[in-house]
Amino acid sequence: MNDSATIKLAKQLIERPSVTPEDAGCQDIMIERLEALGFNIERLRFAEVDNFWARRGDTAPLFVFAGHTDVVPTGPLDEWDSDPFTPTIKSGQLFGRGAADMKSSLAAMITACEAFIAENPTHKGSIGFLITSDEEGPAKNGTVRVIEHLQQRNEQIDVCLVGEPSSTTKLGDIIKNGRRGSLGGTLTVHGEQGHIAYPHLANNPIHLFAPALQELCSTEWDQGNNFFPPTSFQVSNINAGTGVTNVIPGTLVVEFNFRFSTELTDTAIRKKVEALLNNHPLNYTLDWNLSGQPFLTKPDTLIESVQAAIREVCGFETELSTSGGTSDGRFIAPTGAQVIELGPCNASIHKINENVSVADIEVLSKIYQKTLDGFLIP
Repeated sequence: MNDSATIKLAKQLIERPSVTPEDAGCQDIMIERLEALGFNIERLRFAEVDNFWARRGDTAPLFVFAGHTDVVPTGPLDEWDSDPFTPTIKSGQLFGRGAADMKSSLAAMITACEAFIAENPTHKGSIGFLITSDEEGPAKNGTVRVIEHLQQRNEQIDVCLVGEPSSTTKLGDIIKNGRRGSLGGTLTVHGEQGHIAYPHLANNPIHLFAPALQELCSTEWDQGNNFFPPTSFQVSNINAGTGVTNVIPGTLVVEFNFRFSTELTDTAIRKKVEALLNNHPLNYTLDWNLSGQPFLTKPDTLIESVQAAIREVCGFETELSTSGGTSDGRFIAPTGAQVIELGPCNASIHKINENVSVADIEVLSKIYQKTLDGFLIP
């Protein structure tokens, strides 16, 4: 059976080894298709990152598809059943790095627009594409920089659909209408190095920090709300010692992260953590890194359009969720845009043998098209 236009495009994108921050020509493929539809294209390269902004139309409302062409590294090649950059269909699944996260979504966005514009060449409003190759990496020169570029000329996104793999057990069962904030910290506790047989001549930072760690772990930061679970504190790394067994370390380095709800601000978290640490006999330095604020899109025109599209195409009601990690939606939502995430099942993302259902790719394109119908047809 011949591949559909969406499957062919997904394969073309997967063939490009676009390990972050490389785009490897994926954006060229997308741009060629969009130019044929009458989109105006701006290539926006910041540092080593390729991005582009495409827009068709010059009136509101502006409906934007957002996504990324970069993928995570493959991991050990010998553990893959097929070459990760040779798209392979087996048992109804399309295998390849980026198949689920998120090249199939990108392909579905393009073919959905092609079908929508063919049927509605004089649709109301505008359609945009915000595409980066810096989502899986530091996310410093990608979407956040494009948003800054648009804001400088007061170009306002009204609604945005991000193609992240949001589904769990079946396509369309979950759409993400928000994400928790992410606040990281690197804490260095300063003690005094010494011989382990003479602890009275040293000051062990591990022992000093242990009571504070217990208090951090047992603290209730908030109770969450109707849209978000309670804020969580997690330690990701603890490092100390010289590598031998007879030396008390002089410093302890602790890396931790908060995933926080809209019940808290990053400023409030910082103040509470520092007040807690100051209640213990610690000599410390603390560096903070805010990688994203929480955002929430409440039910409105975008969510209603997506829910109606899933209902029509799939025949069931979808669930709203704010679970999971961060996404580039965190850079778009603060502009005032309604933002949701909708894409294929996420069970295999970032894994060996990443794959997506071939049938789901076609269904996803139809859902995207129906969402455009609901939002841009009077």
